[in-house]
Amino acid sequence: MDVLFLSRLQFAVATYFHFLFVPLTLGLSLLVAIMQTKWYRSGDEDWLRMTKFWGKLFLINFAIGVVTGITLEFQFGTNWARYSIFVGDVFGSLLAIEATATFFLESTFIAVWFFGWNRISKKAHLASIWLVAIASNLSAFWILVANAWMQSPVGYTIRNGRAELTDFLALITQPFAILEIVHTLGAAYITAGFFVLGISAWHLLRRGDTAFFRKSFALAAVWALTFSVFEVAQGHMNAEILQSKQPMKLAAMEAHWETRTNAPIHLLQWPDEENGRNLFEALTVPNALSLLADYEPDAEVKGLNSVPPADRPPVLPVFLSFRAMVGLAFLFIALSAWAVKRRRDPTGSPLLLKLLIFAIPLPYIANELGWTIAELGRQPWIVYGVMRTSDAVSQIAAGQVAISAVAFILVYTLLGAADYYLLAKYARRGPEDTAAAGN
Repeated sequence: MDVLFLSRLQFAVATYFHFLFVPLTLGLSLLVAIMQTKWYRSGDEDWLRMTKFWGKLFLINFAIGVVTGITLEFQFGTNWARYSIFVGDVFGSLLAIEATATFFLESTFIAVWFFGWNRISKKAHLASIWLVAIASNLSAFWILVANAWMQSPVGYTIRNGRAELTDFLALITQPFAILEIVHTLGAAYITAGFFVLGISAWHLLRRGDTAFFRKSFALAAVWALTFSVFEVAQGHMNAEILQSKQPMKLAAMEAHWETRTNAPIHLLQWPDEENGRNLFEALTVPNALSLLADYEPDAEVKGLNSVPPADRPPVLPVFLSFRAMVGLAFLFIALSAWAVKRRRDPTGSPLLLKLLIFAIPLPYIANELGWTIAELGRQPWIVYGVMRTSDAVSQIAAGQVAISAVAFILVYTLLGAADYYLLAKYARRGPEDTAAAGN
């Protein structure tokens, strides 16, 4: 195994692991802020208990997410030094804003919220959780703008062998970034919705604190359905921008080999990468890919065979990830719509409650599949059309990377086990009563 493979493996492990925690933090911070707002306005003690119960799970998840995120940034300097030198002016400015502004704001007000119960006014305390939620989502904004620049580089010029930033506004307003941010945040909100639904379902099946968890269930059901429908509708818009910015990623997602007009979608097919074709195609929908990509039935869609094999992304994992992600998206709509229908009496449908418990990990899987499509689909480019991944890796010994990769995997395994043990422990324990909560 060479340095490039090991560095990619290490970064993939770190990124996939970090991305297990980020979406729940983004979504749950907003749900906790909504719960606390309901308590502030109504004085209903159930909303206070919900704020504290779900807020505790949010804090556990947030802490592990921060630890795993810091290690990612170190790897840019250790394993990807040539990439850092080339894009430091662009990428570094975005990471600096994220770290010094939004992450600082988020961390500060988490402390205010955690220690501020009964020490500051209710209004100031409510403002602190909203600032946490806003800062968490703004933090994601800057990270995703940085990633979007790697997918679609804009607002820069190459000078002295480095990419130098020339148009900051173009960088943060480009359509690729906007769509990536909206799509990722939507996925995060779905993750939080199904997390709350699943844990509520577990307690409702055991008839524990039914009134409390029925309220959590109803809020999460409407939340999850709203963003599940939104995500499917918005996901369609990504095809259009891929058609113009990353046509090979779109072609890999659909196993589309030959450039043609009136391009169809095959609901059943299997890509044969070695021979540049599909082994079989069935259930064909005429013109569907052209319509999806360009809103025109006779639009031309580039195929994978239009570029040399060395310039194509790995087709099979991108193709399978896309299909699995889309299938899960429609499953989320079906489950959350069923939950909305039963939200006033969820205990009357034990099958739904059991399904929702098993559905807790599914949004996590969908998130990782989406990340796979975004990152593998961009290959062989680390900055699309500008810098190849093979040119970005540090010139260090493979043995050094192998040792650090093993260390990362071991540490992450322990951190992941600790996080999910704590989440399960406090989720099973349920909420404290109002007196125990200190109010």
